[in-house]
Amino acid sequence: MKFDLITKDPQSKARAGLITTDHGPIETPIFMPVGTVATVKGVHQRELKNDINPDIILGNTYHLYLRPQTPILEKAGGLHKFMNWDRNILTDSGGYQVYSLSGNRKIKEEGVKFKSHIDGSYHFFSPESVMEIQRTIGADIIMAFDECTPYPCDYRYAKRSMHMTHRWLDRCIAHLEKVPVKYGYDQAFFPIVQGSTYKDLRAQSAEYIANAGAVGNAIGGLSVGEPAEEMYAMSEVVCNILPEDKPRYLMGVGTPINILENIALGIDMFDCVMPTRNARNGMLFTANGTINIKNKKWEDDFSPIDEMGITFVDTEYSKAYLRHLFAANEFLGKQIATIHNLGFYMWLVREARKHILAGDFREWKEKMVKQMGQRL
Repeated sequence: MKFDLITKDPQSKARAGLITTDHGPIETPIFMPVGTVATVKGVHQRELKNDINPDIILGNTYHLYLRPQTPILEKAGGLHKFMNWDRNILTDSGGYQVYSLSGNRKIKEEGVKFKSHIDGSYHFFSPESVMEIQRTIGADIIMAFDECTPYPCDYRYAKRSMHMTHRWLDRCIAHLEKVPVKYGYDQAFFPIVQGSTYKDLRAQSAEYIANAGAVGNAIGGLSVGEPAEEMYAMSEVVCNILPEDKPRYLMGVGTPINILENIALGIDMFDCVMPTRNARNGMLFTANGTINIKNKKWEDDFSPIDEMGITFVDTEYSKAYLRHLFAANEFLGKQIATIHNLGFYMWLVREARKHILAGDFREWKEKMVKQMGQRL
């Protein structure tokens, strides 16, 4: 994997870059649609490629390990072939999913014993086994196994957890050297900064992660319930320490406003279930604010879903029609809303990139944050 830093915004820390892997270019800043179980929920791969058009999507190690299971993925020739996706894929390490199973897991130095949410069977993840699983899944970018701390989190627990994440990182790196890639293309490995919402821990973790010398770095353990201001404060601390010549990935973030504010702090990569999950509940993101399409006010509004026409659904269907689909509980409503939201997120990061290249990102960002904060 190669990263070129193309330009920096003169009035913020925003950057435009280019990541190149064996599956092609990724222009940053980038948003990665979440394809948890080898599918971006409700979207065909053809629509994903032609209409939403991301350079990279995300898969989930925990979920893919449980279903369809790694032997099936290996037989298929890896996740790209299994799901018929010829662009980039990033897999997270399963640390966050294991964290969210709080009632069904035991964390020890060796790794994590957890109970499957599907059938209650017991499984064990260690830094070593997670590296092997990600080799078999075959994503272009793979993540270190870490412990994601909850919010709020006691300082002593956050510190202990951070040190364990660092020890796990060393084990990941050592084991990766022994496990070759499987499908004839390279995999890039990103370690993860932890430390909850404590600036001193975040700084310490960022130093440790920077010293690991990986080709890119990630920031985890945010967007778990902390106020946005705390998230931004942690991003700022970490971005000031992580090397400038490597991409920075903020995991699990966030709203369109969160994304723009974090781009301004120097983040390059994002993923979040929000555009797809909120779409299925009838919430649409637009450049002028959010729409709850279930509201009665849209019942006889025959204007296009979004005049901007970013994807085909925006101008092919009206707000009244989309509202009707939700009222009638038709699957098509959720699909239309999902395509719209993902299309909007892709437009947002690409527009941010244009303004970084033009040198007027900060001004544009401030205008967009005001607009997008409205409820329509």
